[in-house]
This record gives sequence, C-alpha cells and structure tokens, in this order.
Amino acid sequence: MKVSYLVPAIFLALALAGASCARSAVPAPALDASLASRAHLTPNTHTAKNVILFIGDGMGVSTVTAARIYDGQLKGQPGEENVLPFETFPNLALVKTYNTNQQVGDSAGTGTAMETGVKTRAGVIDVAPEADREDCRAALRLPLASMGELAEQNGKATGVVTTTRITHATPATVYAHSAERDWESDRFMSAADWDAGCRDIAWQLAHFDVGDGLDVVLGGGRIEFFGAAVGGERKTPDDDLVKDWLDGGPGRVFVSSAAELASVPPGHQVFGLFSDDHMTYMTERPADSTEPTLSQMTSIAIDLLAAKGNGYYLMVEGGRIDHGHHDGKAGYALAEAEEFARAVEVALEKVDLDETLVLVTADHSHTMAIVGYPVRGNPILGLVTNNDRHGHPEPQPALAADGKPYSTLGYVNGPGAVGGGERPVPETGLYAIHQSLYATVSVDLDGTKSEDETHGGEDVALYAIGPWSQLVGGVLEQSAVFHVMTYALGWTEKQKHLKEENR
Repeated sequence: MKVSYLVPAIFLALALAGASCARSAVPAPALDASLASRAHLTPNTHTAKNVILFIGDGMGVSTVTAARIYDGQLKGQPGEENVLPFETFPNLALVKTYNTNQQVGDSAGTGTAMETGVKTRAGVIDVAPEADREDCRAALRLPLASMGELAEQNGKATGVVTTTRITHATPATVYAHSAERDWESDRFMSAADWDAGCRDIAWQLAHFDVGDGLDVVLGGGRIEFFGAAVGGERKTPDDDLVKDWLDGGPGRVFVSSAAELASVPPGHQVFGLFSDDHMTYMTERPADSTEPTLSQMTSIAIDLLAAKGNGYYLMVEGGRIDHGHHDGKAGYALAEAEEFARAVEVALEKVDLDETLVLVTADHSHTMAIVGYPVRGNPILGLVTNNDRHGHPEPQPALAADGKPYSTLGYVNGPGAVGGGERPVPETGLYAIHQSLYATVSVDLDGTKSEDETHGGEDVALYAIGPWSQLVGGVLEQSAVFHVMTYALGWTEKQKHLKEENR
C-alpha cells in the first residue's frame, strides 16, 4: 500500500519541479507604460500655495471618452489611444452629484457643494439646504461661506473664468448667495424680494467686498450689468454695475476684448465681459473673433493672480460643454471639451505642482451614450460601421432593426427626439443634432419652453495632482471637493472658525 502511493508521489514531485523550472525560465513582463509613473509615487504633503479648480460643466465620463477620441482623431490618430492632459494625473475618484432634493443634480446645487463643502438644493447658490428655492428671507438667514470668500479672508488672490455668462450658476457659486440661480439680473426679481434685502447675482459680483474683492473675473454676460441706456437689460435704464465695480477699489481695469485683456499689466484687478450673453461656441467662432478662448483666459488669469505673490484660488469653467449637450449637439460639446483640456494643459505649463493643487472635474453628467460596436478609429461623430465575422470593417454602416443606420453618439432625451413616427437617417458631423429617444420640456423663469436634453445622474470623475492630491480616491460626495482644497491650503481649522462667524 505504501509503495503504490509512493510511486505516484515521486512522479508528482518531479513533475512539479519541472513545472517550477519551466516557469522560472519565463521572462518577467515589463511594467505597463501607463503604470510606470505610478510605481514610484510619493505623496505631496506640502501646504498648497495655490489651488485651481477646473469644472467641465456637464463633462461626464462618456463626454471625456468621446472628447479623448475626438481630440485624437483631429491629430490624425484612430483616437482611442489618445490621452487628454488631465488623464495623466496620479489621483482619481468618482464623485456623487445628487442634490439634497434631486437625484439628478443641477449646476447651482452641485457648484455650491464644491465651493462651500455643503450639499444643497437644486437651483440655489451658496445657500443651506434648509432654505426653499426662491425664498429670499431664508436665503438671507442661511448663507454658506464660499471658496471665494474664504480665499479673500485668508489673503489669497481670487479669480473666476468661464465661457458662460459670468453670472451663470457655476461661476456664481464662487462669490454670490441667491435663493434662485436665475436671479442673474434684477429684471428677474420681484420688488418685494429686493426690498427684503436680496440682490441679483450681477449686483453681488459688482459689490463683492470681501478682502480686496475678486482679482480676475472673465466671461460673458454684459446684458446683466447694464440698463437699456447702456446696452443691457437691467430694470433701471442707466444702471452701470461695471462702473460700480471700478469705483470699488484702486487699480481696477475693465476689458471687453482679447487684445485689451492681453494688455492688462500685473498688479491690476481685471473684469472682462466679452459677449452680451454666453461666449461664442468654439464651432461658431469667426476667424476675426475679439473674444479670448478659455485657454487664453486661463493663461492670463494665472499670470495676473500669481503676480499678487501670496497665492491664489482660481475656478475655471468650461461652461458650454453643457450647452452643447442641452442642444443635442455632441460635436459642439466635444469641441468645447477639447478647448477645456487645452486650458488645463496651459495651466500645467505655468504652475509649480509642488505648490499648486490642480483639480479637474465636472458638476454633473449628461444623457449622451457611446453605442454600437464601431470599428477602431470609427469617426466619433459619424455612423457606426461594424466589423465582419473575421474582424475586418464592413464596407457599409451598420443598420438598426428599422433598416436605417445609427450614430455612435446619441442621447436618451433632447431636441433630436425621433418620436413615434418613422426614424430619419441620423445627422452626422460637427454640427449635427444627434438623435434621442424622446423630448422633454423645460420651462425658464420667463415662461419660455424648450426641449433641451437633460442632465445625467451618474458619478463624474475627479482628477487631482499637486499638494494633498492623494486625498482624492474612491467614491466621494461632491462636497468633499471643497474639503480637499481647504485641507491642502491648510485652512481646515480656520475654515471652521470663519463659517461659525458667518452663521
């Protein structure tokens, strides 16, 4: 019995020894290039001197993926292997974007979470969630201290850069408090709310007096700052909030073109309004446009803020990514996202990452999806072409069950709704309105109805590099973005004290 068990055991031992020898002869695989930089990461525990928060409005994960491919294809690549500048950052988290009263968030509530560290209701700007939307008196009782205010109180220079109206929801969360995001001008407010002490967002920007005030303010929205006699739409014909801002301190400069912005000398505070409404889409900019691009505004903002010498807080928003999606025009959104990525690249070329925390994220997502089984390098704004059974591209676009082709990008809802009738052949290319399943109706404060595409509720990515960027990881509440910034700046205890003072 012992022998019968012993013989197989000997052969088994020899076989294992042979297998072990065979395995040891196989060369060790080289570390994947995408992981090489992570293999020797050292946490940066320096106190941040500067913080830049980039917000790609509506830039969900599907938008980042599509923008990566779009950018790569513009460079002559298939696109999928391309890498956007912020995708090289060493730290990454997913961020939950719900508001306290909505499963799918809006930019006012999500922006407030990032700028104050407190999640709140949709539609309110830097106001605690206990206040109802449009409740002026509650908003006055329940303000939340913002990064703009805290930065000024801590002696930092402050800046806001956006491609939307500077009074729009996301940029407003840096400096304003409002029970209603649409109170961008007094024309949207009731006399009763004004008499109660509430002020519109444009007025609050012009009269922001924490510290020495905002140092760099760049975006669109001239109509919100002037009355009709000066080319705007405020209630009082001769209103001129730009003059109010200029009178608010020494060394202040107002500019209205890229050339004027480029000529602002260091040491000055600058207020730039480059369009009556939102700034022009990248896809619609004429060759002789006087508007600066987002990357140009970012570059100049960093130079002006850095010249102050004591560090700065800068929020940069690629705001029209969101608008492209709402219009159902994926090409518009991707072109805006590409320019947003260029702005990040410009910033990285200028800053010292030993002392500057750079965060790149989105406030929420959209309903755009990347679908089908398109071949490698298939035009991201085109129709889906599949591979055949041997893995080679088919000569014609793939057909849906209705016998018609379909595009790689599409929306769950929006102005490209196919409805219940016969589905047309999809539009394609940069200017196309992409097809969606159904249309939704939204109503603006003035009663205007539209069939804009809606936001999406999935988590968005947060990319981080610089001091204390190692705090970014896992799945985070959106309010944690604020706490990453204040911790990196060394304000944690100061921030608690200041917020108690403001209650």
